[in-house]
Amino acid sequence: MKGGGLLVAGTTSDAGKSVVTAGICRWLVRQGVKVAPFKGQNMSLNSFVTHEGAEIGRAQAMQAQAARVEPSALMNPVLLKPGSDRSSQVVLMGKPVGELSARGYHGGRQAALLDTVVGCLEELRGSHDAVICEGAGSPAEINLRRTDIVNMGIARAARLPVLVVGDIDRGGVFASFFGTTALLAPEDQDLLAGYLVNKFRGDVSLLEPGLDMLESLTGRPTYGVLPYAHGLGIDEEDGLRVSLRGTVRESVVAPPVGADVLRVAVCAVPLMSNFTDVDALAAEPGVVVRFVDRAEELVDADLVVVPGTRGTVKALEWLRARGLADALARRVAEGRPVLGICGGYQMLGERIEDEVESRAGVVDGLGLLPVRVRFAREKTLARPVGRALGEPVAGYEIHHGVAEVLGGDGFVSDDRGRSLDGCRVGSVWGTHWHGCLESDGFRRAFLREVAAAAGRRFVPAPDTSFAALREEQLDRLGDLIAEHADTDRLWRLIEGGAPPGLPFVPPGAP
Repeated sequence: MKGGGLLVAGTTSDAGKSVVTAGICRWLVRQGVKVAPFKGQNMSLNSFVTHEGAEIGRAQAMQAQAARVEPSALMNPVLLKPGSDRSSQVVLMGKPVGELSARGYHGGRQAALLDTVVGCLEELRGSHDAVICEGAGSPAEINLRRTDIVNMGIARAARLPVLVVGDIDRGGVFASFFGTTALLAPEDQDLLAGYLVNKFRGDVSLLEPGLDMLESLTGRPTYGVLPYAHGLGIDEEDGLRVSLRGTVRESVVAPPVGADVLRVAVCAVPLMSNFTDVDALAAEPGVVVRFVDRAEELVDADLVVVPGTRGTVKALEWLRARGLADALARRVAEGRPVLGICGGYQMLGERIEDEVESRAGVVDGLGLLPVRVRFAREKTLARPVGRALGEPVAGYEIHHGVAEVLGGDGFVSDDRGRSLDGCRVGSVWGTHWHGCLESDGFRRAFLREVAAAAGRRFVPAPDTSFAALREEQLDRLGDLIAEHADTDRLWRLIEGGAPPGLPFVPPGAP
């Protein structure tokens, strides 16, 4: 028997589709429903590696955790990883299959993937009571509708009811709901069942007359009004959309355990990937994390993180052009802590040989670690475990670069003390392992070393559990749905599909 389903679309990008999908998954699983998330096509530089070695969007991995199921490639069959404004690496069923321009992808390749996407969705629906699908951008992007496989294309192919989420904090939510509906073809409008307001502040009774008018105009109800929730800290999909200057990762409010705080500066390199690596640092009481793009912003930092990137050579050029490369060299000369993760680790090395990503050939690195990197055509996708600083550590690897370590100490080792990954020289560390800071014991040991090198009287909290904090955040999302959505009507929609007889709102698609 095929399970129920729902597509969570949005009036815009960043309307809240990812968190609403996760919230519905957590609400359903708490009701004893076997549920899975799904996104047919994702564009994101934040990705994750499943246990079978498939690369998928981090948002879908987070939603799988919300659903209490193991992430799989079925949940995100197509992942696009931008390499520039005009091209992306295409990851199909968890494996990279090549680079395509936007014109080349939307010009034919995307439509050809619809059967694969529908097949993955149907496989999930065959093994789950419900599958909650996330759309991308807006379903009313009429220039892309012909080749769409993630919004109304998949909804129509799989006969999924559609709920449209709108971010009222941005303003214009009623116009966005109406306009989204009115720009859809009649066959697509037949599946658009209603709306969900996100990020509302204030008295809901003041909003209700507008919701009633919206229903009278479109014939479609609003399924709930979700309040603005501060400090969710859930994995973001498309990167930081606002200017990075002064942006601080949300962290717990608890005061520091020791006398000092630790200030962490993250270099906001171009095409930054998996910046969620620093979330575990931001979860520590007394650790303040900010993203920076100027050399002078490194001066008062106790730790500088050079994060991953989809454009290592481009990021190197950016670091040099902005004076950040010189600032990093001064820090290292002074014995002040620097951590490079994945592409950041590669940049800290002596030399990069790249005929794959940038095709720039041999490029000098920053020379801060005795490491040489050669880009391989095959991408490394792995979920390794090991030990570092005397503590167990786990992570995941997503990289083309192969590192040759010529000196220093290994960063992560196996149980016999043999180096598995990375390099350390003094207070400079480098590793390919994303997510390693989520290992609580290792993170505390690392922060103690950073504090000692920085001369700070910082003490890591002895009981911070990043996994428990993540579970609490996912439960908060489930609570938002349970307390502020019409869950009886929502379940009927998931189980029975879009109600018949939904009116057509003119003019429809051109």
